[in-house]
Amino acid sequence: MATVKEHKKLTKLEILKRLVFITIGSILMGVALELFLVPFEIIDGGIAGISIMLSALTPLPLSVYLFLANLPFLVLGYKQLGKTFALSTLYGITVMSVTTALLHHVGAFPEDKLLAVLFGGMILGAGVGLVIRYGGALDGIEVISILISKKLRVAVGQVIMIFNLIIFVIAGFVFEWTSAMYSILAYYIAIKVIDIVVEGLEESKSVTIISKEYEEISQSIMDRLGRSTTLLQARGGYSGDETQVIYCVVSRLELAKLKGIVQAVDEKAFIAVEHVSDVMGGNFSKNSIH
Repeated sequence: MATVKEHKKLTKLEILKRLVFITIGSILMGVALELFLVPFEIIDGGIAGISIMLSALTPLPLSVYLFLANLPFLVLGYKQLGKTFALSTLYGITVMSVTTALLHHVGAFPEDKLLAVLFGGMILGAGVGLVIRYGGALDGIEVISILISKKLRVAVGQVIMIFNLIIFVIAGFVFEWTSAMYSILAYYIAIKVIDIVVEGLEESKSVTIISKEYEEISQSIMDRLGRSTTLLQARGGYSGDETQVIYCVVSRLELAKLKGIVQAVDEKAFIAVEHVSDVMGGNFSKNSIH
């Protein structure tokens, strides 16, 4: 009977790295809210957006709502995503709330509303993306979005956008509709930045190649591109013939050269390219070309 491996605990260095980046991300979101978005009545999405509306309608400051409104979702995060995620999220929300409290009486950084939307959205997205990448969240909606993302295998940013569009419509009745439209623009920018930060800036491509000249193609890729390849045993569904399928991962900039290498050997080779958001493990480093 196979034994189940124990869960690998984070090292002290990994914990420190996580705390540092979650702290940076949380501070960035607090700065984006108080110095860029809220002064111009531009709301964030999710629980933060609801908190902004509530703070505008009641005497309580934004920081209080940001902390209290997210607590129920921390319970969900603890049950569904684990203790480490819940603690990371609690820490991130606490840092964000403290940041907004400290900056509450500071005036808006830019004087232009459009600049506030553009840079506020970018800073917000960078902050949220950092926290998600390092195992936490800054909004209850993000907790739900991460769960849905794992189930449906869609980008976290896309799930968040659907929830937030509903909240922005509600915000249109609370604030002016122009503020709601500016808010949608700011969060659209944030979504794009979130996906870049979470998935990585340098896109990789996985390539599957089917050809009778698999040996020559595989060797040419290693010699001329400096990338390792993997040969997979396969059988043709129609012909029933045994063959080898070439699989390799290259950077986006190397894709055109890879196609040229393959077609130089076999013009009729089948090439399938897929997007890879992240590459971990193995040996993805580029070998020297000779």
